[in-house]
Amino acid sequence: MTPVSVPIDPPKTEAPRVEPPVSKPLQTILPSQTEGGKVSALSLSSIRAKKELLEQQKNTVREEQKTLPTEPFTATEMLEQWYKYADRLNDKGHKIMEALLRINDPRLEGTTIIHTLPNQGSKLDFDKEKPELVAFLRAKLHNHEIGLEVEVNEEVKSKIAFTPQDKYHRLQEINPALEMLRKQFDLDL
Repeated sequence: MTPVSVPIDPPKTEAPRVEPPVSKPLQTILPSQTEGGKVSALSLSSIRAKKELLEQQKNTVREEQKTLPTEPFTATEMLEQWYKYADRLNDKGHKIMEALLRINDPRLEGTTIIHTLPNQGSKLDFDKEKPELVAFLRAKLHNHEIGLEVEVNEEVKSKIAFTPQDKYHRLQEINPALEMLRKQFDLDL
């Protein structure tokens, strides 16, 4: 007797049919359509409707600005948040922007922060990050009147020290007593 192999067909099961969801087309309602008749794009009434819409938007923005916080803050608090933002950029890997923030300490005049950069190229890079920086400072300092101005001064000397002698001279500018300590302990640079 020789064994005979008979193919066994697996039981057939039908998958339930899934119909794709049908989305309804969105309808855009223009302010002119809610008032009654249609308005042509090149008519005086359409220009008037656009002006009214812009005025309504300005009024809502003004009302929102009245409710935003405007707590006073000091230059020290501003610098603390400034450097926290620089640390945050460093953590994200944005080394160039972090260096631009740390190149000089910004000045505070009222609610306007003035930051001086060494050249126009740095200013262009800084301007890309400026809206996010201002939003961060406004949120952390609870003052939505904060503004940020960037000045370009080609003669700005950065406070970055590269060699040990540069570091020593920088520290000596900060604390002149350092020279006395160096002589007292007979230290070399």
